[in-house]
Amino acid sequence: MADIRQNDLLTTPRLMNIAIFASGAGTNAQKIIDHFRYSSQARVALIVCNKKKAGALQIAEKENIPSLIIEKEKFFSGKGYLDELLERKIDFIVLAGFLWKIPGPLLQAYAKRIVNIHPALLPKFGGQGMYGSNVHEAVLAGKESESGITIHYVDEHYDNGDIILQIKCPVLDNDTPESLANRIHLLEHANYPVVIENLVAELRAMSHEP
Repeated sequence: MADIRQNDLLTTPRLMNIAIFASGAGTNAQKIIDHFRYSSQARVALIVCNKKKAGALQIAEKENIPSLIIEKEKFFSGKGYLDELLERKIDFIVLAGFLWKIPGPLLQAYAKRIVNIHPALLPKFGGQGMYGSNVHEAVLAGKESESGITIHYVDEHYDNGDIILQIKCPVLDNDTPESLANRIHLLEHANYPVVIENLVAELRAMSHEP
């Protein structure tokens, strides 16, 4: 019986470890954690945050998930905390309301393994400073008839990596930044975890794991 159990361990692939980078309340982080709670593909293994009072850290504590608070100088002048991520065997990085640009060492080490979600239809309304209500205010000021979400790979520029998925929604005549944001959040929560799961499954298949 002992030999059978040992063989089972040898042939069972480990879950891929996801790190979520967040700067704010962490609503997307919570949805991703919930989605992968009983997954056979991956687990949220780390919450990385650049703000000590961010809600994402409270979520990490509540969910008993390790957290890492990062400092700006070390993040940009060093290796982007790459050693800490490798030590924790992080396989995939998800940005969920993370406002810093990702430095070169992380982009190189996690090529096509870092994704972001943006609350508009890129390439419109992207770039530095375009986050949260700033995006929705710009969409309304531009009298756009539609908005939505863009899930994309991360590169060295803000909101510029290859697009993985876009989902659209109408902009209504009586919309405010808040009402549009609420509709966008529903799209984010419904689609981001599923896209992450699909990407993780592809990575596992590429690495010859069942």
